[in-house]
Formats: sequence, structure tokens, C-alpha cells
Amino acid sequence: MANNQDLPVYLFTGFLEAGKTKFIQETLEDKRFCNGERTLLLVCEEGEEEYAPDQFADPSVLIRVIEDQSQLNTPNLMHLAAETRCERVVLEYNGMWMLDALYQAMPENWVVYQEFMFADAGSFLSYNSNMRQLVYDKLKSCELVVFNRFTPDMDKMAFHKIVRGASRRADIAYESPGGQVEYDDIQDPLPFDLNAPIVEIGEEDYALWYRDMSEEPKKYEGKTVRFKCRALVRQKLPPHTFVVGRHVMTCCVEDIQFAALVCQWDHADQIRDDSWIILTAKINFKFNRAYGKRGPVLTYVSAEPCSAPAQDVATFY
Repeated sequence: MANNQDLPVYLFTGFLEAGKTKFIQETLEDKRFCNGERTLLLVCEEGEEEYAPDQFADPSVLIRVIEDQSQLNTPNLMHLAAETRCERVVLEYNGMWMLDALYQAMPENWVVYQEFMFADAGSFLSYNSNMRQLVYDKLKSCELVVFNRFTPDMDKMAFHKIVRGASRRADIAYESPGGQVEYDDIQDPLPFDLNAPIVEIGEEDYALWYRDMSEEPKKYEGKTVRFKCRALVRQKLPPHTFVVGRHVMTCCVEDIQFAALVCQWDHADQIRDDSWIILTAKINFKFNRAYGKRGPVLTYVSAEPCSAPAQDVATFY
């Protein structure tokens, strides 16, 4: 395979005994998937269930094990790909390792085509309570979350809220102990009216709004919004420009970041640095020097001073 040719990666994440191995085994037994392409099955976590290569639909699956995180490096992954002459990678990832470690180690031509997360419904809420950062890490970019061993007495909304706190795009499936699968159909209407002349963003909704605007900018082009924010004046900004935003916590204290937006106003020098205001502004997406790229730029309409919000750091809950 040429070095510059994309190598598809099918990524399976989750914690021990979550059902990853069983699902991958069944996938590789399916002739529709396992149809002659040389496949590197890269196993970063070995649980109680083992693979049965003799049951794979095709003998062109080659298993390699990453026994320690130190082996997760670019030269080693390139070596494994070259050694097996693989045309794609199926990767069972260790749930206790952060995904950034994988993305930093992957060779440039390794491209994640699909990402799935598996979780044991019986232990998922406990994992989320005690290892929230690891759970969020696996939820933030996956396309599908599968909750295995989901029983009728479990509350779907509790699981749904945790997933949606990390991603609004991931599909959610609940699989019963008997193997029946039910897909999540809980609606998540936005807590503000995008059709209103002025879209009012509640102070408890800043994090959700900021993320939704980042994921679906077209919905917000030309909209006028009003929200509570912290205003900052910085010398390095372009003329007639100031910054507004709030600190946002995605999953834990360690990842708190200032979710900022650029605002343009001819009288930006009248803004008091590090003050709280209720800003009304129009959103347009365009190139701005403050970002160094295309992004949401606010055009000032009006502002009034206000007190800080009851919860200084915005969250998704």
C-alpha cells in the first residue's frame, strides 16, 4: 500500500466487559464486512472474552496486541501496518487510555472512518460518577453509543443526558440481555427560540448554545442574540474589537476553558475590561484576524452592565 493512501480505521472504545470484543468478533464473522481485505485487528485491551480467528469469515485478519501504552507510538503502528500489509485497521481501544494518545500516535494516513463506544449499562453510571473524564473522552467523538445489558428497570433519560452532555450527534442504542436493540428517540429541543427576533440565551444555556453554534453554524448566521457574558479588552485585538464569553466546563474541573467570541463595535474602547454585561449582538460567520480563521463574529447592538451569573462556570447540565 502506498504511504500516502488513506488507511481506514474502525475504532471501538469502551471499558472492560462492555461488549467490544463480542461485537468485533461478530463483525469479522460477517462476510459483508470480512470479504478478503487484509485487516489488522489491533487489540489494546484483553478482557475475559477472547477472539476466535477460526470463526472469522475470511483468513485475511491478522491480530496484533498492544500490551502497554508505550507501544502506542507512530513508528510501531507504521511497522505493524507494513508487517501485515493491511488495507484497513479494526482497533479495540483500552478504555483507561485517553483518545488523544491514540490520535497523536496514529500515522498521518490512518483515518478513522467510524467510531463506536460500548458500555455495560449496569456499570456505566458508576463509571461516569467516578471517572467522568474518561467517559467523556470516549463519548465526545463517537458516532454510536451502545449500552449493553440494558434492562427495563433502567431509566433511559439518565443515560441519554450523559451522552448528550458530551455530544448532540452520537446515536444511542440500548441492547437488552436477550439481544434486542432499541434506538434512542428522546427529543432534545434547544432551550431557546431560534425563530425569535432576538434569541434569548439563558445564563444556564451558554455552554449548550456555544457548542451548538460551533457544530451547526448555518443555523445562527444573521441571528441576533442576547446573553450574559464577561467582556475582556485586549491590546492585541484588531481595532474596534473586544472579546466576550464565559468559562465552560465540559466534563471536569481540569478541562475548564474560556469559550470566547469576538465582538466588533466602533466604540469598543468604552467597554470596561473584565466586566459582566448582557450583550445584544448580531452573528455572522467570516474571517477575523482575532481568530486567524473563519468563525463567528458578533456585531454589537447594545449592552448593559449586570452581575455575574449565579454559576460562574457554564456547564451542559
